[in-house]
Amino acid sequence: MRRIIINTLKRAGFNDIAEATDGKDALAKMQVEEFNFVITDWNMPEMDGLTFVTNLRSNKEYESLPVLMVTTRSVKDDIVEAMKAGVNSYIVKPFTPETLKEKIMQVLEAK
Repeated sequence: MRRIIINTLKRAGFNDIAEATDGKDALAKMQVEEFNFVITDWNMPEMDGLTFVTNLRSNKEYESLPVLMVTTRSVKDDIVEAMKAGVNSYIVKPFTPETLKEKIMQVLEAK
């Protein structure tokens, strides 16, 4: 899934892309690099996406950083929980590259 997302981003003109294996790895990378947008999966090893977003939002530096969550979780309660944790938008797998691009653009335009 990560490869599909990266390829979609590149086709959409986003070429400065970094990958992380899980939320813990992402937080470590954010300590040394600056990011303008985050796409995270809910289900990841070590630190899941929801915990990652909660940790991210607890840092004032990342209060307004756009976050898009991709996941297989489509239950309304899960979506509400993700939004409460601080994601800006939510996309349920499977999705098309066009849908991913539309969601990214919606988040960026709302910023």
